[in-house]
Amino acid sequence: MNKSLIGTLLISSTLLLVATSFLYSQYAVSDDDEGFFTQVKYPGVLPVKDKTYIAECSSCHMAYSPGLLPQKSWEKVMGNLENHFGDNAEILPDDNKKILAYLQKNSAEKSPYYRSKKIMRSLSKNTVVDRITKTPYFLRKHDEIPQKFVTGNPKVKSFSQCNSCHQNTKNGSFNENEINIPGVGYWND
Repeated sequence: MNKSLIGTLLISSTLLLVATSFLYSQYAVSDDDEGFFTQVKYPGVLPVKDKTYIAECSSCHMAYSPGLLPQKSWEKVMGNLENHFGDNAEILPDDNKKILAYLQKNSAEKSPYYRSKKIMRSLSKNTVVDRITKTPYFLRKHDEIPQKFVTGNPKVKSFSQCNSCHQNTKNGSFNENEINIPGVGYWND
């Protein structure tokens, strides 16, 4: 093989490598389960906008996106507010109906958002969980985080306190690049 052909092949290979690296950096998403060259129209989950839901639920905890659980799960949660994970969280019947309708309309199985779809795919057909932290998707995404960083961390206390570590939950984002565990720092698994 002559030297000019070898030189051309080396330059072509280098250009191909540079172009591929550039494309990867421009179009690949950082979240490990979204995949190579994936462009997602609706990443994350639906941001919470319902004023009644925000007023009633975020007085005790973050207002979780309806897309984090399926409809039957929200019905279970809203149907047992007198014993809401050890607390009485009962609200006026009209507010309960309004909030439940919002949660049902925007539940995970009805959502176009990427994480909602991933949550639904992780659940068995007839599974009804009453906690986001019990979904297989959630468990898989948090399995590498040491308990001491969350449950042993007085600034977080529980895996249900999503907004303690996920810095952009108000916008429906749970992107791995936005995780900052209080007292630990940015998390990158």
